[in-house]
Amino acid sequence: MTQHTAPPPVGAADSPAPGPARPAVVTLVGNPRPASRTLTAAQAVAARVADDLGLAPRATIDLADLAAELLAPAHPRADTARTVAASASVLVVATPVYKGSYTGLLKAFLDLYGPDGLAGVVAVPVVVSGNPAHALAGEVHLRPLLVELGATVPARTLTLVDSRLGEPDLTDALDTWLGHAGGLLRRAVGGTVFQDATAPRLAGASR
Repeated sequence: MTQHTAPPPVGAADSPAPGPARPAVVTLVGNPRPASRTLTAAQAVAARVADDLGLAPRATIDLADLAAELLAPAHPRADTARTVAASASVLVVATPVYKGSYTGLLKAFLDLYGPDGLAGVVAVPVVVSGNPAHALAGEVHLRPLLVELGATVPARTLTLVDSRLGEPDLTDALDTWLGHAGGLLRRAVGGTVFQDATAPRLAGASR
């Protein structure tokens, strides 16, 4: 596997660049712990997806860096991050499993979007679970939320077990997942709107 340098996080001074320089693949991480294993795994997923699709450049939004601002009346850095995420071609959305679902931090950020706030974005949901019994958390909770926000989610959630985030386990998991998801992602990014008819949706969900 090609080694990648992690892309810089989105910070207070960042703004979405116009035209081709706009990040094509954005990693959004909802772990409240800074520099978490979820972040490391999500960046590895984004690097593989970017390689597979031939997309660059990349950017990372670690919501742990924005946690103190998200619930404030004014949140300029979070607003910048929201714009960057919504302008991506591919958005990798990663969260640890918390109480069987995604984290409150990720929900607080996604609540900043209105209806169809992620329209035109191809989203890749990723969940990191400490318990294999939570393998469906991404499909039941995270994926429907992204669909509800207007994102195209062509592939099933990538579920990673926390105890198997090292190598070669992570690479093996990515190889297996991309074997099923790669073609769906390429079609979606190439302009074919594809939505799995079996994907669960949120009925009357509040965001």
